[in-house]
Amino acid sequence: GCPGVLAVLGLEAAAPGECELTRLLRDKLQYEMRLQYMKHYFPIDYTLRVQYEEVLRPANITRLRNGTVSEVALRYLWFHISSQAVLHIREVLPEQHPSWRYTRELCRLFDALGTEYSKYQQTDVEAVVANLVKLVHSGDTQSRRKAVRPKALLDNCLKVMWMLYGAPCEWG
Repeated sequence: GCPGVLAVLGLEAAAPGECELTRLLRDKLQYEMRLQYMKHYFPIDYTLRVQYEEVLRPANITRLRNGTVSEVALRYLWFHISSQAVLHIREVLPEQHPSWRYTRELCRLFDALGTEYSKYQQTDVEAVVANLVKLVHSGDTQSRRKAVRPKALLDNCLKVMWMLYGAPCEWG
């Protein structure tokens, strides 16, 4: 047979580890928690400056899907952008901040997910996504920046996660 083909097809389905971890993340990202930790505990209208590419909305996913980007690549993109978002939020928090432990928990879950994603071959990821991921990690100062509220970053994280994992992981 063609083991290569099966390997790629096998990746289309989310791995059990991914499903478990994203389910835990989903629970951590409940509306009340996002509201409390990412809005109430921050100054009014507080924003972070992030690269334009670091704002991943459902519309971006729909557009990439229509451009025939695989689900695997989309999940890979979501992971990189969302884990960066959490890191950006963490960077501005002193340890005494009431949201510090919450973001540490999120980081822990993303680290565990990173282990799942490290099994992905770069070849499974379309160039368009690989380039976006590179851009996000380069911290390119030339890149356009926009001001985003911490809660909005996590709102996007959750909405996109539902799009990518809700059905394959049967969240119901």
